[in-house]
Amino acid sequence: MFRTRLRHVHQPLKIVTYNIQFGQGRDGRVDLDRIVAAVDGADVIALQEVDRFWARSGDTDQVASIRAAFVGYDAVYGPGVDQSVPGGMDANGQPQRRQFGNLLLSREPIQYCRHHLLPKMASIGPLSIQRSALECAIQCGDETIRFFSVHLTHLCSETRLPQVRELLRIHRQAAYEGLPVCGELKANPLRDGGNYWAEGVTPGEVSPHAVLLGDFNCTPDAPEYDLLVGPDSPYGGRVTHPDGFVDAWTHVGGDPKGGHTSDVKEEPARLDYCFVSASLRHRISSCQVDTEAPGSDHQPLWLELSD
Repeated sequence: MFRTRLRHVHQPLKIVTYNIQFGQGRDGRVDLDRIVAAVDGADVIALQEVDRFWARSGDTDQVASIRAAFVGYDAVYGPGVDQSVPGGMDANGQPQRRQFGNLLLSREPIQYCRHHLLPKMASIGPLSIQRSALECAIQCGDETIRFFSVHLTHLCSETRLPQVRELLRIHRQAAYEGLPVCGELKANPLRDGGNYWAEGVTPGEVSPHAVLLGDFNCTPDAPEYDLLVGPDSPYGGRVTHPDGFVDAWTHVGGDPKGGHTSDVKEEPARLDYCFVSASLRHRISSCQVDTEAPGSDHQPLWLELSD
């Protein structure tokens, strides 16, 4: 089945995040068709742990396979791990790159994207992997929203906290840094043909609205969770800063101790989140875990934002 770009107006924006573990389910079988079926119908799809040319996933280009299943969707891939494949060549005789990272797909055009490599600590013990956050700006009705497909380190809170601080810095510094191409876009009299940087660029400002989607590898009792949504107050609720984030799951009444999306040492755990900027909290209409999807060691987490 091909997925198309058509979306009816005045319907909630359907968003899903899914750590696909390169399509390997708990049964040990790698099957991208199960991944595609699980996220079918979403307007914005944030995936983590997407492979390109690893033996564990059949030496295939999973990015190309997933894109082929969503005809008409815009898509951007941001690898955290990117290394050469010794002797590997593609069909055109070009060297292959072995990659592992985040993929984001959208029914609507992705206006621009930025790929952020997150702080990493070397390790002579447990495996340490370069993690990243893929930022994509998408026009949603009258507003632009910056969606992030995020994957934080599995190691420990001490290695995740710098990554969360970097995510907050990126969000809070967005207006200061501006669009990828900004400034004076009028024709430059010093160059023949005018200002070639203006090609296809619409002047504007960075949207203050953001949604962080992905595998944060932490539970709600972790300090990195508090850093994102604010500390818990004995006077009720979270002390969330206006330029901070709310947890969509708890915002709609979900049990903070429920909503499990994976497990840690064989114990159910909530590791995957939809963190919505405080400026968008009034648009959160639902947040649900798909407990039936069999395609990974994580479960998809769905978010709906009202028009």
